[in-house]
Amino acid sequence: MPRVKLFDKNEVLNKAMELFWKKGYHATSIQDLVSFLGINRGSLYDTYGGKKELFNKAFQLYRTNNSNGVTAFFESQNEVKKGFRKLFQMGINEAITDKDQKGCFVVNTTTELIPGEEKMLKTIQENKKIFEGIFYAFLLKGQQSGEIPKSKNIKNISSLFYTFYNGLKVVAKVETNPKILMNSVDEMLMLLD
Repeated sequence: MPRVKLFDKNEVLNKAMELFWKKGYHATSIQDLVSFLGINRGSLYDTYGGKKELFNKAFQLYRTNNSNGVTAFFESQNEVKKGFRKLFQMGINEAITDKDQKGCFVVNTTTELIPGEEKMLKTIQENKKIFEGIFYAFLLKGQQSGEIPKSKNIKNISSLFYTFYNGLKVVAKVETNPKILMNSVDEMLMLLD
């Protein structure tokens, strides 16, 4: 008689995402996963395939949640410059209030696994393109409405904003004064004037 899985696969995947995000790939052992997730080794391997496969699924979940969240956030914003300011401010607030100082899971994974993991490099490059596309679409909305001058190269600005957004989350680990960080945000947003 086959064993019945007595756990919620999505809940376990969310918990795995949190653990990998906090500790990183290499520092998270199978025993850490078994203990933290509350499932046995057999169930972990049967359901997810192993540590690497579980990490990849957890990382994909983070990326999907993040891109969907930013897209939905931008859809709720009427003004592009104010929308970016709020996004950057939320990123700062998340970073400085996180007691674990996890930062960004994508940035953490990039610094931990690149170079050396070609498949992960492709995934991270894909993530960059997705976010630059989200930023570009929002900037385009601003150009079409007349909020952003047509002379602005919004393709380059979307790439710069992506770089800035990721860097901001790293810097917020060491600079915990939101006023100082927001001064940088306001300087960056002057590019849209």
